[in-house]
Amino acid sequence: MVNLQNATIVNENNIILSDLNFTVKPGEFTFLIGKTGSGKSSLLKVLYGDIPLQSGQGTILGFNLAQLTDKQIPFLRRKIGIVFQDFKLLPDRTIFDNLSFVLKATGWTDSGKIKERVAQVLELVNVSSNDRKYPFELSGGEQQRIAIARALLNRPSLILADEPTGNLDPETSQEIMKLFQKLHQEGISIIMATHDYNMIVKFPGKIFRCHEGMLHEVVAKK
Repeated sequence: MVNLQNATIVNENNIILSDLNFTVKPGEFTFLIGKTGSGKSSLLKVLYGDIPLQSGQGTILGFNLAQLTDKQIPFLRRKIGIVFQDFKLLPDRTIFDNLSFVLKATGWTDSGKIKERVAQVLELVNVSSNDRKYPFELSGGEQQRIAIARALLNRPSLILADEPTGNLDPETSQEIMKLFQKLHQEGISIIMATHDYNMIVKFPGKIFRCHEGMLHEVVAKK
């Protein structure tokens, strides 16, 4: 699904990660760990086309990251789900409008099918709130569930999650992690950036650590 070889990631003219080798196979749950500023978010941004791959080779879901054009980026993002720490919901739109907006933007035109798909993803993430509510009427945990529902709309095979529990209390964080675990068990590959080491212990997966400009796989001790 993802393969980076001898890659260099540069953000705002600073080398963030170099000599990077990183592979994610179908069905894997992969954690990116490291301190704030260590390169986790920059790596994810390369994977969803927000910053270019500076050098080396890289592919994600068949797209060549070294040659990714502006026209290709929307098609790449239709194949992946992206979840952010700060939810990035549109504050002036209801839950339903936040989700239907994404479907319309990616080519859905049948209002009946849009309504049906919105209901499906809300059920998947266990949101029982009225879909006519606005984001400010929801708790942080509910907002993140809506953000995850948004990521699921176009049935992605891969989700990229950037500190998805960073703004949540410990109990809500556990609930959100269990939701990601459920999605993983249903066949979705997940790459999650986090600095919460407690999560990694409770929700095992492959672990890569960003540290001092390098990325290394962390092998769990037996």
